[in-house]
Amino acid sequence: MHRLNRIVVPVALLVVLGAVAGCKKKIPPTPVATAPPAVPAPTATISATPASVSAGDRVVLTWSTTNASTTSIEGLGDVPTSGTKTVTPTGSTSYHLVARGGGGTADAYARVTVSAPVATAAPASSLSDEEEFRANVKDIFFDYDKFAIRTDAGSTLSRDASYLANHPKLKIVIGGYCDERGSDEYNLALGQNRASSTEKALVNAGIASNRIRVISYGKEKQFCGDATEACWQQNRRAGFALDN
Repeated sequence: MHRLNRIVVPVALLVVLGAVAGCKKKIPPTPVATAPPAVPAPTATISATPASVSAGDRVVLTWSTTNASTTSIEGLGDVPTSGTKTVTPTGSTSYHLVARGGGGTADAYARVTVSAPVATAAPASSLSDEEEFRANVKDIFFDYDKFAIRTDAGSTLSRDASYLANHPKLKIVIGGYCDERGSDEYNLALGQNRASSTEKALVNAGIASNRIRVISYGKEKQFCGDATEACWQQNRRAGFALDN
């Protein structure tokens, strides 16, 4: 009997100790930190059609991006994230597209080569040098017994001077003419004065004097033979010819 009691007491003690141990509070596991999701990087593409043009021709730019909040093309400024635009480059150009977003930036380029227009030769003139000269350099006319340049002759001389300035190798003869009235001697002097005043006007317009020779024909060479004012007016002139 005493032996049984010594065995039971320890067992009871173990039960009590087990119950106490079962009441201990459990500690939850420490949570594991997770990284935020990565923001995708932008992408960008751009093309130019056609890629080779002549000066003045049009080019269509086409571009697209992904994951971009802002997009720009260098020289054109901000543009939609995708789109098209027509441009007219004056010289060879590289169009630089930049896409920006939370994940960084992306670049793309489109190169357009612009060639100078091919020069075309001017059509050959069917006129001889003499015919072209007469078509562009016109005579001027004077009042009766006068050698002063008339107002209406000023615009004609301006055009004559312009043609001569553009053809610097040409040399000319200015002839002074008079109508049939008056003596030979008087008209020779008057014709000389008319040719000289015309020469002076061209020199003042920038034509070198060593390109000009003057001569008086007086009333020797008449352009019209009728004794009328209309004919006499035609004969009172300074006429131009090539000096060969």
